[in-house]
Amino acid sequence: MATEATFTVPADEFPLGSVFEQLPDVTVELERIIPARDVVVPYFWVRGTPVDDIESAFADHPGVTDIRLVDSVADEYLLRVEWTTEYEGVLSVLTETKVPLVKAVGTNRRWTFDVRGDVRSDIAAFQRRCQELDIPITLTKLHALTPIKTETGRALTGPQQEALVLAYERGYFNSPRDVTMAELGDELGISQQAVASRLRRGVDQILEGTLSELEPSSRKTT
Repeated sequence: MATEATFTVPADEFPLGSVFEQLPDVTVELERIIPARDVVVPYFWVRGTPVDDIESAFADHPGVTDIRLVDSVADEYLLRVEWTTEYEGVLSVLTETKVPLVKAVGTNRRWTFDVRGDVRSDIAAFQRRCQELDIPITLTKLHALTPIKTETGRALTGPQQEALVLAYERGYFNSPRDVTMAELGDELGISQQAVASRLRRGVDQILEGTLSELEPSSRKTT
C-alpha cells in the first residue's frame, strides 16, 4: 500500500541550510528533484528576503557544483543547485532508494521532508539508509494513502484544537522539544496545568477516534 511519511532534520544538517546563518527569517522550499546521471538537481524557492544577490547568501557546500538564480518575483527567488551524488545527504538517499520527494520546506529551526513510497518498506529503506549514514532524521508522521472518514476533528473542543495546533507548530512534540509547556501557556494566556490538560484530552480524543476506525484484523494483539 502506498505510504506517505514526514521526516525532519535539523536546519544545519541539510546543505542549503547555511542560508539561515545570513538570512534567519527566510523560508526555503524545494520544488522538484531531477535525477541526472552524475548529479542531483533540485529547484527551490527562497522567500522572505529583500536580498537582490541571493546567490551570495549561500556558502560553499560539500559536493555542490553549481548554484544560480533562475527567476525572481517580488521577494521570492527561484534557484537551481547541482551537487554530485557522492555527497551523502537526504537528497542522495532519496535518489538512491528511489523514494519520491513530495515536499520539502526549510526554516532556521528545521527541514521538513514529505516523501512517498509505493509500499511501506520503501519508507523503511529510506529511513534505514539515512541512519546508516548518520543523518539525524526524525519520523514525525506516517500514514497510508487511503481515504479516512473521521469525526475526530469535531470531537476536539476549540481550546483543545488550539493548544494542539500551537504545540505542533512550535515543536513541542519534537525530540528534543523546541518549546516548553510553560512557554505554550504564556502564548495561550493560560497556566501550564491548563495546557497539559488540553493536550492530554486532545490527544486522547484523536487516539480514540483513530483507533476506533481500524478494522479488527489491523489491530495488534499482545
